[in-house]
Parts: sequence; structure tokens; C-alpha cells
Amino acid sequence: MNSMRNSTRRKGRRLQNDINVVPYIDVMLVLLVIFMVTAPMITPGLIDLPTVGTASEVPVEPVEVQINENGEISMRVRSAGATFQAIDPQNLLPEVQARITQDTPVVIAADGKVPYESVLKVMDQLRNGGVTKLGLLVNQGATSQSK
Repeated sequence: MNSMRNSTRRKGRRLQNDINVVPYIDVMLVLLVIFMVTAPMITPGLIDLPTVGTASEVPVEPVEVQINENGEISMRVRSAGATFQAIDPQNLLPEVQARITQDTPVVIAADGKVPYESVLKVMDQLRNGGVTKLGLLVNQGATSQSK
């Protein structure tokens, strides 16, 4: 009798050390289907940026600060027949403040070859001096070309 017990014990189920991954695969596939069905329903955030061609016209004649490719600064009030006057960079702020009111915009027209840092220095100087309406002048008719 004793030998019969030992033989049945050996043929019985043995303890298994492996993990059954089939239920995890099923859950993963269900989640994949859910994401595939719901992803097209989510609308991404849209940002409507203004383009250069649709920029509004400035109602007041702005003061235009021009920086040429040599870094020389000149200024004019943008009106019919006005010409640019060369200005020392240290005198730029007092000259601009003498010609503007609270509603007068100031635009900076810089040559494409002027380093970005030079334009930012002029913008920073005008901002720190209290100029609130400040912008950059662009060529609206030209298309950008890589060089």
C-alpha cells in the first residue's frame, strides 16, 4: 500500500514557478483597442497665429528706427517726405522720447545681415526707456529665401 501512495504522489501535479502572462496580454490588447478607437476623437489644440500679410495697418504715424548692415542707427517719423537722420546709439532713447506720445508706436527696421543681438539691444534700450508700443518692421511683399 505504501508503494501505491508514492507512485500517485509522483504522478500528481507539480508546483509551477512560471508566471502566466496570457491574461496580461489580453488586458494590453484591450487597452490598445480602446486607445486606437478614442485617439481620433481627441481634437488637438489649434493656435491661430497672425501672418505677416494680414497684420493690421498702424493708424498713427510710427517712429521708425533703422539699423543698417554696418550697425549704424538712424531714425525718422514715418510720414510723406521724411528722411532718416543718423543717430548715436547713446542718444537714441532721448531722440525717440522727444518724438513720441503715449499712443505713438515705434518700429525697428533692421537689415537681414544685422546680428540678432544688435536688434535686441536696441529693443531692450527702448523698452527700458518706457516705450510701450514697440514692433519689428517686415517686408510684406517678399518671400523668405534661404541663403
